[in-house]
Amino acid sequence: MKRILTGVATAAALVAGAAQAQAQDYPDQAITLVVPYGPGGASDLAGRALAETARDYIGQPITVLNKPGAGGMTGAGFVSDADPDGYTLLLARVGMALTPAVNPQSTVDWDAYTFLGELEASPMILAVKADAPYDNAEDLVAAIKENEGTMTYAASGATAIDGFTVQALLSDSGMDPLTAATLVPYKGGGELATALLGGHVDFLAISAGSLMPHIKSGDMKPLMVFAPKRMDDLPDVPTADELGYEQAGQITGWSALYGPKGLPEDVTAKWDEVLAKVAEDETWLTLAERRGSISTVGERDMAEYAKQQYDLFHALAKKFGYIQ
Repeated sequence: MKRILTGVATAAALVAGAAQAQAQDYPDQAITLVVPYGPGGASDLAGRALAETARDYIGQPITVLNKPGAGGMTGAGFVSDADPDGYTLLLARVGMALTPAVNPQSTVDWDAYTFLGELEASPMILAVKADAPYDNAEDLVAAIKENEGTMTYAASGATAIDGFTVQALLSDSGMDPLTAATLVPYKGGGELATALLGGHVDFLAISAGSLMPHIKSGDMKPLMVFAPKRMDDLPDVPTADELGYEQAGQITGWSALYGPKGLPEDVTAKWDEVLAKVAEDETWLTLAERRGSISTVGERDMAEYAKQQYDLFHALAKKFGYIQ
């Protein structure tokens, strides 16, 4: 009996030792970073910047896999259904909180993940053509009030983030967010910017990455940014929060790193360590600035922020009548 018990104890020790070694070995193979949108866009650029920067600190290759579809939910679902081993991660965007907030039929809930950390804020910019007679957001708001229902703006959809930017601003200004200005839908940042440049709409509030080349060329005029702080490239352009727009001040684009729900503690601890190094990495910071983003690595608890963002868009969708 003693010999049997000794054998059992030895086997248990070997299993425990193997588990500990496995935990200490993460990662021992390449990691797949799923980008839930197509190649070449802001999400893809953020994902590839993270992969390029983090690989030196994680010690394994990071392969970017684009899985677009269903407003980002195809890629999000792929990751949320993956094994929680740390080898399939998600470059999450604001849509991971916004889509389930406004669509009760969303296939992935906002909290179907392990939240590894925020990566960046991706500012939205309220802009007009360079020759428009508005020098600031207040001028534009006054014109919309004076011409209620006749001015137009471009957005990818009423319940997309670039629709909510404008509607929140109108609501903050005491106007009906659905009728004070008319939404003209276009697909993608390039089409939206072209619509403004061509004079087909009066204004828009879309991602900085789509507008900065036109602002730098002098073809567009920035009036306000939807971001937690001013952009380095536009130091004289105030944020929505600075101007007192309460709802609009809470809206911005963002990227974060998510994994499947239930990631082991050693995996989350490893990514805490890696992201702390990414936050100070010059390559990461340079690439963020180049794509018009503001690095926010380590500045907020991502689980709390994701819940705040879900609650914000759910409340706006109810207030504006998109859901009951």
